Amino acid sequence: MKNLLEFLRNHFHWALFVLLEVLSAVLLFQYNNYHNSVWFTSANWAAGKVYEGTSWVESFFSLTKVNEDLTLRNFYLERQVTQLRRLYGEATASEMSAQEKQELEKLGHYKLIPAKVVTNELHLANNLITIDKGSKDSVEVGMGVACGKGVVGVVYLTSDHYSVVIPVLNVKSSRISCAIRNRGYFGVLRWDGKDAGIAYVEDIPRHARFKRGEWVETNGYSTIFPPGVLVGQIKQVYNSRDGLSYRLQVRLSTDFGNLRDVVVISDKAIAERMRIMQAAKDSLKLNVSE
Repeated sequence: MKNLLEFLRNHFHWALFVLLEVLSAVLLFQYNNYHNSVWFTSANWAAGKVYEGTSWVESFFSLTKVNEDLTLRNFYLERQVTQLRRLYGEATASEMSAQEKQELEKLGHYKLIPAKVVTNELHLANNLITIDKGSKDSVEVGMGVACGKGVVGVVYLTSDHYSVVIPVLNVKSSRISCAIRNRGYFGVLRWDGKDAGIAYVEDIPRHARFKRGEWVETNGYSTIFPPGVLVGQIKQVYNSRDGLSYRLQVRLSTDFGNLRDVVVISDKAIAERMRIMQAAKDSLKLNVSE
């Protein structure tokens, strides 16, 4: 208390100065219309700037949600277009409503788990991607990962709330089975560790008929992706090393340098096929050991 009184006594003139300044400002703005209007105009401008900043923040987070919704919507639409394209090609003069219903019902097998990319590598031979969904979100090892534009990769490792994905841009990437759209010829997708926008489809048979510019998509033969997920567009055609097949250079549809929102594909049918294949492999190992 003594120190406080000593401080006030030593700085009394400054305290009096501040008090008189505040009193003068109050009297000036309260009884002078011009200064009063200037004050409120400035105050409104400041408040407006604050609200503008708040609005921008809210808009930013709302756009994040919009991007998630668009990723899901794009994936669903791509799947629907694939199914309808197949039905259109098989259409005859007879009614096909029952067939159409059966094909479209296949979409109900899939559960899409939206996720965001946390880390993304591009310039390594064995790139990895981390997403913000894990086992607590029903993500499992071996599930396919896609975005609104196409294939991304395969879940390699999971924790409770995060997962590591081996993308297409990994020389040790899982061999994703894919086919030339509307042609039926299929091969396996691989990356050579060079251009982040280019991959290769190998083992296309020599009798295949196609041309540059056609699209490549997953064919559903693997236990990872359903049929019809876009992979990319054929840019060049090469012979394989042994000359027995074609090697297609494909411009990937997924822009890995601008990858933000993805979906993890959970499919009951795929999960069942994976269990059966694993059981078959275990059985073969057991027979060999005997």
